[in-house]
Amino acid sequence: MKLFERLCYKLPKSVNGIKTVLLYPIAGLALVSLIMCAVNPIMGFVNLWINDALIWLGENDLGILLGCILGGMMSVDMGGPFNKAAYVFATGALVTANEFSDPVIAYKIMASVMVGRMVPPLAIALSTTFFKNRWTETERKNGAINYIFGLSFITEGAIPYAAVHPLRIIPSCVVGSAIAGGLSWMFGCTLFAPHGGIFVVATVSHPLMYLLALATDSVISMLLISIIRKPKFLCDKDSVKSED
Repeated sequence: MKLFERLCYKLPKSVNGIKTVLLYPIAGLALVSLIMCAVNPIMGFVNLWINDALIWLGENDLGILLGCILGGMMSVDMGGPFNKAAYVFATGALVTANEFSDPVIAYKIMASVMVGRMVPPLAIALSTTFFKNRWTETERKNGAINYIFGLSFITEGAIPYAAVHPLRIIPSCVVGSAIAGGLSWMFGCTLFAPHGGIFVVATVSHPLMYLLALATDSVISMLLISIIRKPKFLCDKDSVKSED
């Protein structure tokens, strides 16, 4: 769009009024459409290969590894492309469960994905509760809401913290989410609901073990975050500067 803007410098001044409301949007849409037409076939092939590879893991006694991968993907970008790729794969598996060699695999996939996505907000909330000297006053106040986000399967509550401290928050959450996904698979937990977090735990097989995996790995991520972050003894300022 910057390049297109430069190309429009020599246009008559009489069209200045329609540049931002007509020319730029139409040109942007046209460019994105062309890029999509060129990229989509390639990405479609990549997507199909990834799906087949993940299904192969689940059907060849490597399910725990699959659970770890999917759980970790849910924390890589917390609502971004990796997160959505894992989630769409899981919901797609629910729809096509009968096409698996064992339909239970599809429900294990969904369970691993959901528990992995619940870990980051809960880890943030726990850290702001039990390691107050690692956070500013504003971060501590906002941390409590992540209990609700985490239990509701909404990972986006951790984004403001990850955006400010990415090198400390994201790897710590990925580790906890990956272990949670693997433990969920190892415990044989299955889930038939595509969303809901703690509110659909009644539909989970082995619910106590599922909650154990969630609690354990939320604590693991909390400890990693709190150990990596340095204490902030002067943490009562509202403004937060990036440490990374």
